[in-house]
Amino acid sequence: MTEAHLPLTDFIEYPQAEMLERAKQNYQDVKRRHSIRKFSDRAVPQEIIEQCILAAGTAPNGANHQPWHFVAISDADVKAQIREQAEAIEQAFYAGRGGEEWLDNLKPLGTNASKPYLETAPWLIAVFTKKRSEDNGEQKQNYYVHESVGIATGFLLQALHNAGLGTLTHTPKPMSFLSKVCGRDSDNERPYMLIIAGYPDDKATVPEHALQKKSLAEISDFI
Repeated sequence: MTEAHLPLTDFIEYPQAEMLERAKQNYQDVKRRHSIRKFSDRAVPQEIIEQCILAAGTAPNGANHQPWHFVAISDADVKAQIREQAEAIEQAFYAGRGGEEWLDNLKPLGTNASKPYLETAPWLIAVFTKKRSEDNGEQKQNYYVHESVGIATGFLLQALHNAGLGTLTHTPKPMSFLSKVCGRDSDNERPYMLIIAGYPDDKATVPEHALQKKSLAEISDFI
């Protein structure tokens, strides 16, 4: 049976001069997104986070199975649990488990095992991958799971930035504690990333090293 297809009615074509201007403006806008590690405790309405997660849910993905789940966390007790367990893992990492080369490469960024922003920021968003999806009570295998969730996470970061929030990606390893804290402890789901979102603190800084981006020639070829 042939599945129904609908006409494409919401694509907008712009004149090429406007296309270039929009591309340039988007580049300038996205250049302002920085990973910050000092957040204000100012509240951010849940409705804003909801819209950003909806944007993430539009990301392209394998067979349209949408193999992701987002847990948005504002509860102070849950954030405290996450900080406690994340810092325990990070302490071991910075004590040597990360390896000399990795730790040396992190020094210009000034990172360490202390993660107070996990409690200070108004929102933490835990991103999970899903091996299988359910459709009318039937379990379906998901495809290109990590690729799909990676794209959705990028969409989420862009949406949060576009809404006017600061962000940070956090990937402690192992992250299995997130499954338990978030109530997603099953063999079908795995924690993928933790995103911190909120307003930057007045004393927030950006490492100069982080502003050194590769040139177009270094990251691309046109053939």
